[in-house]
Amino acid sequence: MTDSPYPRDMVGYGRDRPHPRWPGEARIAVQFVINYEEGAENSILHGDAGSETLLTEFGFVEPRIGERALPIESMYEFGSRVGFWRLHRLFTERGVPVTIFGVTMALARNPEAVAAMVEADWEIASHGYRWIDYHAVPEAEERAHIEKAIAIQQELTGTRPLGYFLGRRSPNTVRLVAEEGGFLYSQDSYADELPYWVEEAGRPLLMIPYTADHNDHRFATAPGFDWGEPFFAYLRDAFDVLYEEGAERPGMMSIGLHSRLVGRPGRFAALRRFVDHVLAHDRVWLCRGIDIARHWHARGDGP
Repeated sequence: MTDSPYPRDMVGYGRDRPHPRWPGEARIAVQFVINYEEGAENSILHGDAGSETLLTEFGFVEPRIGERALPIESMYEFGSRVGFWRLHRLFTERGVPVTIFGVTMALARNPEAVAAMVEADWEIASHGYRWIDYHAVPEAEERAHIEKAIAIQQELTGTRPLGYFLGRRSPNTVRLVAEEGGFLYSQDSYADELPYWVEEAGRPLLMIPYTADHNDHRFATAPGFDWGEPFFAYLRDAFDVLYEEGAERPGMMSIGLHSRLVGRPGRFAALRRFVDHVLAHDRVWLCRGIDIARHWHARGDGP
C-alpha cells in the first residue's frame, strides 16, 4: 500500500445505498437496450485494415487483413435486414420502451430502421461513430468522432443524443463525453446497480451502469449461453432476485441485445419469454436510459 491516490472507487454506496424512489413506487427499473452496430463494424470497405472479429456466429475469429470476410459481413447484415424488425415487432406490440445504442455510421445506412425507432419513441443514445475498438485511437480522433456522431444523429433524427455508450472505450472516453457538455449520462460502466455521479473534465457526469452478463453477447463469447433456455433462465433469475430485493432496496436491470444475435429465431423465443415474465409483475418501471437519467438528475444530489 502507498499514499498515492487510487484512481478507482471500490466503495460506492456501501451500506448506505440510496433509495431511488422510482416512479410508481417501482421495485425495479428495467431497461432494454438494442445495440445497433450493423454496417459500422471493422471492414476494409470502411477504411479499416481488416475484417470484424467480434460477436458473430463464429465467436472470436481472426481478422482477414486487407480483404473482406463475406460470411462475417452477411451475419451483420442479418441483424439490420431481419433481426431488428423481429425485435421491433416484439417491443412495440407489447408496449415496452427501448434504448437504442446507435452507431451513427450504421444508423445512416438504414433510414427505415431509424424512422421506426423514432416512431416508436425509442431513445437513440450514441454508440459512437464507429463500432471499433477505441483503446488506441488518438484522443483528437476520438473527440472528432464524438462530434461527428452527434452531428450525424442530429441530421438523421432531428435531435442530438443525450446518452453515450461506446463499449470498446479508450482511457479518454468518459472524460471526452463530459467535456463535450451535452450528454446527460454515460453507460460506460458496469460498477453498480444504481446510477452514480463522477466528475470528469471539471464537470459532473451521471453514470448509469450497463451490463455484460444480462447480455446476448454471451451467445458469441465463452463462457456463454449455448442456446436460448439458459439465457432465459439467467435473465429470469436476475430479475427475480432484484425484484425481491426491491421491496426494500430497489435497483435497476439493463438487458443488452444485438439484432444479429438474439434476433435469430431460436434465441428470440427465450427473449420473448423473458419480456412476458417481466410484464407479469407489477411495480416494474420499464424505462429508457434517458428516463433514468432525468429521474436521477431531478434528485438534486449530484457531486
